[in-house]
Amino acid sequence: MFKLMMVHTYRLARRIVIFVVGMTVVIIGIFMIVGPGPATIVIPLGLAILGIEFAFARRWLKSMKDGAKSAVNAFTNSGSDKKPDV
Repeated sequence: MFKLMMVHTYRLARRIVIFVVGMTVVIIGIFMIVGPGPATIVIPLGLAILGIEFAFARRWLKSMKDGAKSAVNAFTNSGSDKKPDV
């Protein structure tokens, strides 16, 4: 009984710590959108931390990755159809 209670307490404490650290990193990243700093790196990092325990963060991180891939593909394909000036 005591061991089961300790395991449950450990899991809950781990979940709380991951939530606090992950949300802190995400909030810092959001502040970096308007201030100086690499928000495009910090926000996904915070979501990856949150994704250790929370499914919503994994879904948001996946959608951010998909959006970034689409943006990169659109950017690289937009320049490929132009003919070089000679």
